[in-house]
Amino acid sequence: MKINLSRKNQAVHFEASSELSAIKVQIDGSEAIGGEGKGVRPMELVLMALGSCSIFDLTSILQKQRQDIQDIQVEVRGDRRDEIPNIFTNIHISFTLVGNIDETKALKAAELAVKKYCSVHDMLANGGVDITYSLKIN
Repeated sequence: MKINLSRKNQAVHFEASSELSAIKVQIDGSEAIGGEGKGVRPMELVLMALGSCSIFDLTSILQKQRQDIQDIQVEVRGDRRDEIPNIFTNIHISFTLVGNIDETKALKAAELAVKKYCSVHDMLANGGVDITYSLKIN
Protein backbone atom coordinates (compact mmCIF):
# COMPACT_ATOMS: atom_id res chain seq x y z
CA MET A 1 0.00 0.00 0.00
CA LYS A 2 1.25 3.47 -0.83
CA ILE A 3 -0.11 6.96 -0.21
CA ASN A 4 1.04 10.36 -1.42
CA LEU A 5 0.77 13.76 0.25
CA SER A 6 0.81 16.89 -1.92
CA ARG A 7 1.24 20.34 -0.42
CA LYS A 8 -1.72 22.58 -1.31
CA ASN A 9 -0.45 25.98 -0.06
CA GLN A 10 2.46 27.60 1.75
CA ALA A 11 1.10 26.50 5.12
CA VAL A 12 0.52 22.92 6.29
CA HIS A 13 -2.47 21.96 4.14
CA PHE A 14 -1.89 18.71 2.25
CA GLU A 15 -4.01 16.49 0.04
CA ALA A 16 -3.57 12.77 0.57
CA SER A 17 -4.24 10.16 -2.09
CA SER A 18 -3.85 6.41 -2.23
CA GLU A 19 -2.98 3.97 -4.94
CA LEU A 20 -6.09 2.00 -3.88
CA SER A 21 -8.71 4.66 -4.64
CA ALA A 22 -9.28 7.96 -6.38
CA ILE A 23 -10.56 9.60 -3.19
CA LYS A 24 -8.63 12.62 -1.90
CA VAL A 25 -8.40 13.47 1.80
CA GLN A 26 -7.64 17.00 3.00
CA ILE A 27 -5.19 17.13 5.92
CA ASP A 28 -4.23 20.30 7.78
CA GLY A 29 -2.27 21.15 10.89
CA SER A 30 -3.26 23.22 13.90
CA GLU A 31 -3.37 27.01 13.73
CA ALA A 32 -0.26 27.05 15.93
CA ILE A 33 1.81 25.67 13.04
CA GLY A 34 0.04 27.51 10.22
CA GLY A 35 -3.05 25.36 9.73
CA GLU A 36 -6.06 26.99 8.15
CA GLY A 37 -8.84 24.55 9.05
CA LYS A 38 -8.93 23.08 5.54
CA GLY A 39 -8.65 19.46 6.55
CA VAL A 40 -8.54 16.96 9.38
CA ARG A 41 -5.52 16.70 11.61
CA PRO A 42 -3.33 13.59 11.65
CA MET A 43 -4.40 12.41 15.10
CA GLU A 44 -8.06 12.78 14.09
CA LEU A 45 -7.27 10.45 11.21
CA VAL A 46 -5.96 7.88 13.69
CA LEU A 47 -9.29 7.88 15.57
CA MET A 48 -11.19 7.79 12.27
CA ALA A 49 -9.11 4.79 11.18
CA LEU A 50 -9.82 2.94 14.43
CA GLY A 51 -13.54 3.72 14.29
CA SER A 52 -13.96 2.77 10.66
CA CYS A 53 -11.93 -0.43 10.99
CA SER A 54 -13.99 -1.49 14.00
CA ILE A 55 -17.38 -0.60 12.55
CA PHE A 56 -16.63 -2.30 9.21
CA ASP A 57 -15.78 -5.52 11.04
CA LEU A 58 -18.75 -5.23 13.42
CA THR A 59 -21.15 -4.66 10.53
CA SER A 60 -19.77 -7.64 8.62
CA ILE A 61 -20.02 -9.97 11.63
CA LEU A 62 -23.59 -8.87 12.45
CA GLN A 63 -24.64 -9.37 8.83
CA LYS A 64 -23.18 -12.89 8.87
CA GLN A 65 -25.19 -13.52 12.04
CA ARG A 66 -28.29 -12.41 10.10
CA GLN A 67 -28.99 -9.58 12.51
CA ASP A 68 -31.45 -6.90 11.34
CA ILE A 69 -29.29 -3.75 11.37
CA GLN A 70 -31.29 -0.63 10.59
CA ASP A 71 -28.54 1.78 11.63
CA ILE A 72 -25.09 1.60 13.14
CA GLN A 73 -23.00 4.47 14.50
CA VAL A 74 -19.63 4.72 16.18
CA GLU A 75 -18.10 7.44 18.32
CA VAL A 76 -14.41 7.32 19.19
CA ARG A 77 -12.90 9.45 21.97
CA GLY A 78 -9.21 9.62 22.68
CA ASP A 79 -7.14 11.08 25.51
CA ARG A 80 -3.61 12.24 24.76
CA ARG A 81 -0.72 12.80 27.09
CA ASP A 82 0.62 16.32 27.64
CA GLU A 83 4.24 15.47 26.85
CA ILE A 84 5.56 15.53 23.31
CA PRO A 85 4.91 13.41 21.36
CA ASN A 86 1.25 13.82 22.36
CA ILE A 87 0.31 10.20 21.80
CA PHE A 88 -3.01 8.65 22.73
CA THR A 89 -3.05 7.01 26.15
CA ASN A 90 -6.71 5.92 26.26
CA ILE A 91 -9.32 5.49 23.54
CA HIS A 92 -12.96 4.52 23.97
CA ILE A 93 -15.15 3.26 21.13
CA SER A 94 -18.93 3.59 21.57
CA PHE A 95 -21.12 1.61 19.18
CA THR A 96 -24.82 2.40 18.84
CA LEU A 97 -26.96 -0.13 16.98
CA VAL A 98 -30.55 0.20 15.85
CA GLY A 99 -32.60 -2.77 14.74
CA ASN A 100 -33.77 -6.20 15.75
CA ILE A 101 -30.42 -7.28 17.17
CA ASP A 102 -29.66 -9.99 19.72
CA GLU A 103 -27.63 -8.35 22.50
CA THR A 104 -25.54 -11.44 23.27
CA LYS A 105 -24.58 -11.84 19.61
CA ALA A 106 -23.87 -8.12 19.27
CA LEU A 107 -21.58 -8.09 22.32
CA LYS A 108 -19.61 -11.07 21.00
CA ALA A 109 -19.46 -9.47 17.55
CA ALA A 110 -18.13 -6.21 19.04
CA GLU A 111 -15.43 -8.08 20.95
CA LEU A 112 -14.34 -9.90 17.80
CA ALA A 113 -14.50 -6.75 15.68
CA VAL A 114 -12.42 -4.63 18.02
CA LYS A 115 -10.01 -7.12 19.59
CA LYS A 116 -9.51 -9.76 16.91
CA TYR A 117 -10.15 -8.37 13.43
CA CYS A 118 -9.33 -4.65 13.60
CA SER A 119 -5.69 -4.24 12.62
CA VAL A 120 -5.70 -0.57 13.67
CA HIS A 121 -6.67 -1.66 17.20
CA ASP A 122 -3.74 -4.08 17.32
CA MET A 123 -1.24 -1.46 16.18
CA LEU A 124 -2.41 1.03 18.80
CA ALA A 125 -2.88 -1.48 21.63
CA ASN A 126 0.53 -3.05 20.99
CA GLY A 127 1.94 0.47 21.24
CA GLY A 128 0.56 0.81 24.76
CA VAL A 129 -2.78 2.55 24.13
CA ASP A 130 -5.58 1.37 26.43
CA ILE A 131 -8.59 0.78 24.16
CA THR A 132 -12.04 0.06 25.54
CA TYR A 133 -15.44 -0.18 23.90
CA SER A 134 -19.12 -0.15 24.75
CA LEU A 135 -22.26 -1.17 22.90
CA LYS A 136 -25.78 0.23 23.03
CA ILE A 137 -28.77 -1.21 21.18
CA ASN A 138 -31.82 0.97 20.51
